[in-house]
Amino acid sequence: MTNTYRTTFYIGVTSNLSKRLTEHYEGTGSKFTKKYNITDLIYFEEFNDINRAIAREKQLKNWHKEWKLNLIREVNPTFKTLDY
Repeated sequence: MTNTYRTTFYIGVTSNLSKRLTEHYEGTGSKFTKKYNITDLIYFEEFNDINRAIAREKQLKNWHKEWKLNLIREVNPTFKTLDY
């Protein structure tokens, strides 16, 4: 997820993406997402196993920012807000 200006990014895991998106939009998500107005979904991955999802989250959080941006560009080259 990101803000309107695509300058700050957030990576997280949830079992209910629709609910989590609503929390971001309403500003009831984490302090970080509220502070930086993180409301736009621009990339997501789905997993059937929560442990694999958490491992992927940790992996992505350790990546350089440019690597993350390149990953997003592969599926969303214009960084448009996705509907879910």
